[in-house]
Amino acid sequence: MLKLNCWEFTKCGRQAEGANQEAEGLCPATGEIRLDGIHEGISAGRACWVVAGTYAKCDGCCTYIKDLKDCKECDFYKAVQSEEGGDFLTLDDIRVVLG
Repeated sequence: MLKLNCWEFTKCGRQAEGANQEAEGLCPATGEIRLDGIHEGISAGRACWVVAGTYAKCDGCCTYIKDLKDCKECDFYKAVQSEEGGDFLTLDDIRVVLG
């Protein structure tokens, strides 16, 4: 199964050299290399909900995520949770990784 990073799933264009990078800035998830490999993603591409200031496409419109409550409503969050099943890392699990 192909595992998409958040910028591929949402098509936000805020990844390096993305269509919206210049106008809206580089998404912080793309540079969070401490989370590289989490859920087999690039940087925080499959754990964007733990990175402040990420941009997500939820319910058909893009919003700045304010807290994890918003993230849990995001189609991408739900997709990763479903794909990972019992291997899904919670916010607390990822905090351990970050130390």
